[in-house]
Amino acid sequence: MDHTNHLMPLRILVTGAAGFLGSHLVDLLLEKGHEVIGIDSFETGSPKNLQHIGDAQRFRLINHNIQTPLEGLQLGHIDQIFNLACPASPIHYQKDPVSTLKTCFRGTENILELAKNKNARILHTSTSEVYGDPKVHPQPESYWGNVNPFGARSCYDEGKRVAEALCYAYHENYPDLEIRIARIFNTYGPRMAHSDGRVVSSFIGDALDGENIKITGDGTATRSFQYFTDCLDGLQRLMNSNYTQPVNIGNPGEFSMREFAEIVAEMVSEKGKPKVLITYLPRPSDDPNTRKPDISRAKEILGWEPTVPLREGLKKTIEWHIEQRK
Repeated sequence: MDHTNHLMPLRILVTGAAGFLGSHLVDLLLEKGHEVIGIDSFETGSPKNLQHIGDAQRFRLINHNIQTPLEGLQLGHIDQIFNLACPASPIHYQKDPVSTLKTCFRGTENILELAKNKNARILHTSTSEVYGDPKVHPQPESYWGNVNPFGARSCYDEGKRVAEALCYAYHENYPDLEIRIARIFNTYGPRMAHSDGRVVSSFIGDALDGENIKITGDGTATRSFQYFTDCLDGLQRLMNSNYTQPVNIGNPGEFSMREFAEIVAEMVSEKGKPKVLITYLPRPSDDPNTRKPDISRAKEILGWEPTVPLREGLKKTIEWHIEQRK
């Protein structure tokens, strides 16, 4: 089947389908007329993220942990697999480092086995964390990274690195297996829960609660934030391209944590809330100092770049958080 033909409805499997990004991807694929099978263990994802779909004829959700093989699930024919299953916030992935590593290695292995057996194209979502605390700025895909192999974040950083290695090893062994690797940089938007522990939802949640926004470190560390719609557009384009090397999917707009916290505090106060202050806490170990994608490859190969400005995406995200509190 021609994967590049968007007019042809496909059967697409999404792991991590009940998560923040996975649930939005399910929505997008259904909107495009595809049939979607979602898989999630609900450890960090929530069925609530998908309840608006109701009894859609073209959607099925299966409660399954990808650390266990998927052979018994009677999935039928599959054209494409998006592998998004993995806790993505430090709070969640550090809670059980062994499980995080198993999801990255054993889980990815099980998904690759499935892709091989079903003759399905697989897109594995990797992360900017494969660059560790980078010594090169901005980070191009050719940079090998600076990762502490047994630091507090290593279960995720090294887990994602080994998952990439496994994808390429499978492709080496089975050249007909089509793989795509997306290195996603900080993504935010509606459905990212306040308790998630990632910076955008934490800052917004604190400001709405009237609590000080808490920055770890002195506020000079930088991050680059992309709105989820931009990220999904990049993933779709990569999946339907013929490109097999890793591609950064991120927004090169770079903000210091202090700048970012000030923007959130100001935007929340515009919603009629008192303007909160910013406090500083000790910086966690191995927390990267800078983060900014070089997206030349995505522009050249996929014709992709982000289009949603930070304030526009934040406005929608803040409104969603306010709605959740009603």
